Amino acid sequence: MLTLVAGLALPAVAATQTGPLADAERALHLGEFDRVESLVGTSRSPQAAVLLALADAGRGRYEEARVRLVRAAAADPVGDAALELALLRLSLGEGIDARLDLRTLINRTSPSTAADYLRLGRAARALGEFENANTYFRRANTEAPGDPAVNTEWGSFFLQWHQNQEAFNSFEIALETDEDYVPARMGMVRVLLQDNPPQAQEILASIREQNRDNVEVLLIEAELALDNRRRDVAADRLERVHEVNPDHLQAHALAAALAFLEGREDDFETAVQTALAINPSFGEVYRVAGDHAARNYLFEEAVTLTQRALALDPQNIAAYANLGMHLLRTGDEVGAREALETAFDADPYDTVTFNSLAMLDALDTFVTLEEGDIIMRLAPEEAAVLGPYAMPLAQEAFDTLAGLYGFRPDEPVLIEIFPRHDDFAVRTLGLPGFLGALGACFGSVVTMDSPNARPPGTFSWEATLWHELAHVMTLQMSDNRVPRWLSEGVSVFEERRARPEWGRETTVVFAQALAADELIPLAEINAAFSNPRTINLAYFQSSVVVDHVIDAFGEPAFYDLVRAYADNLEDDEAFQRALGVSVAELEDSFRAYLDRTYGDLVAAVQRPAGVEGNEDLNTLELLIEANPNSFGLHILVARALREAGDTERAVEHLEEAARLVPQAGGGANPNALIAQIALEDGDTNLAIEALREVLRVDHYNVAAARQLADLAAEAGEDEAVAEATRVIVSTDPFDGVAQQQFGRISFEAGEIELAIRAFRAALATEPVDMAQAHVELAEALLADDQTDASRQEVLSAMEIAPAFERAQELLLEIIDRSVDAGP
Repeated sequence: MLTLVAGLALPAVAATQTGPLADAERALHLGEFDRVESLVGTSRSPQAAVLLALADAGRGRYEEARVRLVRAAAADPVGDAALELALLRLSLGEGIDARLDLRTLINRTSPSTAADYLRLGRAARALGEFENANTYFRRANTEAPGDPAVNTEWGSFFLQWHQNQEAFNSFEIALETDEDYVPARMGMVRVLLQDNPPQAQEILASIREQNRDNVEVLLIEAELALDNRRRDVAADRLERVHEVNPDHLQAHALAAALAFLEGREDDFETAVQTALAINPSFGEVYRVAGDHAARNYLFEEAVTLTQRALALDPQNIAAYANLGMHLLRTGDEVGAREALETAFDADPYDTVTFNSLAMLDALDTFVTLEEGDIIMRLAPEEAAVLGPYAMPLAQEAFDTLAGLYGFRPDEPVLIEIFPRHDDFAVRTLGLPGFLGALGACFGSVVTMDSPNARPPGTFSWEATLWHELAHVMTLQMSDNRVPRWLSEGVSVFEERRARPEWGRETTVVFAQALAADELIPLAEINAAFSNPRTINLAYFQSSVVVDHVIDAFGEPAFYDLVRAYADNLEDDEAFQRALGVSVAELEDSFRAYLDRTYGDLVAAVQRPAGVEGNEDLNTLELLIEANPNSFGLHILVARALREAGDTERAVEHLEEAARLVPQAGGGANPNALIAQIALEDGDTNLAIEALREVLRVDHYNVAAARQLADLAAEAGEDEAVAEATRVIVSTDPFDGVAQQQFGRISFEAGEIELAIRAFRAALATEPVDMAQAHVELAEALLADDQTDASRQEVLSAMEIAPAFERAQELLLEIIDRSVDAGP
C-alpha cells in the first residue's frame, strides 16, 4: 500500500534483501525517518539518496528532499530519483513541470528489468494513464513474480479502483514472499477495513508496536475515529502526525475535515490555508473535508466543499467522482450524471463511476409517482403492482412519523425502489454487493430493495420502507447530525411501534447477548456499526436505548434529544441538554431497565450450566425438572420425545417453550416444529393454529403463509386463509394468484378499496386467465360506483373471451345502472 507522506508515496521498491540500505528502507516503511540517515551511513549510491530524500519528506523537509533528488536525478535522469523528484513536485503543486518530468522519464526509459517496469507503472499512474500503468505493473510482475514491491504497487493500483479482491490477492502474494513487508501489510489493512475490520485492527496494532508514531497508521486511526464520531481520538492522532511532519498535507486535510465537522470555522480555514501554503492547488483539502461531510450525512455541504476542490484543481478526477455521488444523495441526478461523466471520460477504469452511470441509465427508465410529500420511482415492470402498495404505506409512515415528531420536511422525499439488489447497492455506495443492507436514507432521498430484489420471505420490504422514512425525520430534524447509532435505533424502534411483529425477529438474539454479557457500552455503540460481528446487536440495542429514554424521560424529551444534535453537539452534550444526564449515567439506568424488561427472557434463553445439547432423553427430563423455565431445554426435550415417538408430550414442551419465549422466530420458533409434528400426525387443526402462531412472529415467512393458506382452505377455515393470504400479498405482492385470492377475500368482506388494489395487482402480473382477472376488477370497481372504469374492464375481458357469460351479465348490469342514473 502506498504510504502517504505529505501527498507523496513512499516507494515499495526494495533496494536489496540485506545490508544497511535494506535496513534503511525497512525503517522508512515503518516511518522511522530519523533512523534512515544513521542506517544509510556514508553511502553515496542513488538508492541512498532516494531513501534520505524520502526520509526528509517524511518529516516535512521538502526543500532538503528536493535538493537531494535533483542531485541524484542529474546523474540518472530516468532512475528512481527522477521519479521521486517528479512525484515530490506534483505533490507540492508544480503540476505542469512535474507531468513534463514524468512524461520525459517514460519516453526516455528503455525498460529491461522489473524495477524499470515498476518505475514506469508508477509514473503512468501519476499521469492518469491507467491502462498503461496496469500494463507496466503486469510486465514488472512477469519479470519478477512474487516480488513484494511489485505486487504491493499493483495491489495499491487495484485498490484505487475498488477492485478489492485483486488488491487482496496482490498484497497476499507480496506477504508470502516477505511477511514483514510493511507497505503490503498496510495495503492489506486498507482492504480488510472494508471486509474484516477486526483483522485489519490486528495488523495495525502489530505495526504500531514496531513504531508508535507510524504516520500512515496514525492517519488510518484518525479516519476511523472520524467515522465513529471519536473526534477527540482523531485530534490526538493528527497532532501526533504533525509532531512527525508539521507540513503533512493529508493530515492538514483531515484536520480541516475535523474542524468542519465540529463547526470550528476559523480552525477549518486555518487548516485549509496551511495546506494551500504548501501546495496552492491542493484541492484535496476540500475534497477530503467533503468526503467526511458526506460520511456524516452532510451531503449539501459535501457538494459545496467538493466544488471548491474542483475550483482549485480542475484535474482532480476523484473530486468529480465524489461530486457525482454527493449529488446523487441530494437527489440531483442530472448534476450527478454530468459530474460522473466528466470523471468517466478522464478515468474509465473507476468501477464506482462506471457502475453509477449504468445505474442512472436504468433509473432513467423508471416510472415516477407523485403524491403528497412523496415522489416515488419504480421500475417499469414493477410500478403497476408495487406502486399501489408502496405509495399508501409511504404516506401512512410519513404522516404517522410527522405527527409523532412534530416535524414535516419542507421538500418532498424521493424514494427509489430497485428490483435488482446490485442496482440499489450501486445507487447507495457505487458498488454492487452491500448484502447486509435493505435500504438507505440520505435525509431527503431513500433507496431500497423491492420485494423482487431478494427471494420472497427473506425480508419485509414494508418494514424497510417504514424504517427508512423514520431516518428522514431524525436526520432532517438534526440537520443530518444525529449519530448513526441513535438514528438507527429510532428507525428500529419505530418499526416495532408501527407493527409489533416487525420488531420481534432480533429480540431473542439480543437476550442471548445479554445472557452472554455482550452488551455494547453506550460510549462504543457507534463504532459497533462498523464491525460485522457487532452490527446486528448494535441495531437492536440502539432501539432498546430509545425504548428506555422514552420510558424514563417521556417522548417530548426524546424529541428534544434528536433536535439537540442540530447544534453540532456530541452525545454527552446532547444528553445533558435534553435529558439532564450524561451517557455514563444513562448507561447505569439503561442496565437497570434491561434487568426489568428483559430479565425473564434472558433467564429463559440462558442455557443451564453443564448442558451440552447431546444428552439422552432421560438426562434431559431430569434437567428440565431442575430448570423448568429453560427455553432451550424444552426444545431439546421436545426433539428427543419426537424421535422417541411421543409427539403428544413433545408438543407440550414446545408449547411451554413458546410461552416462555413468544418472540422466538426462524429456526428457533417452537410453533414451526409443532406444525411439522401436527402434519405428520394428521392433526390439521393443530397445524393451522401453530402456523398462525408462526406468522405472528415470523411476519414475512411466506412459505409458512402459503402452507397455512392451503391447509386452511381445505379445512374451510376462512379467517386463517385471510390471515395467510394477507401475509403473502404483503411480503410478495408479485404473487398474482395470491393477489386474486386476496381481492376475493377483501371483496366478500366489503373492503372494496383493498379488493380493487389486489385485483389491479393481479392483472398486472398477467395471470393465465386474463378475462377472469378483468371481470373481477370490474365487479369491484362497480361496487365502488366507478361505472366507466368497470365498463372498460368488462370490454377488455370480452375482447379476450367474447362469449364469457359473466362478463356479458356484468355489462348488462352496468348498462342498466347507466339508464337508471339518467342523463
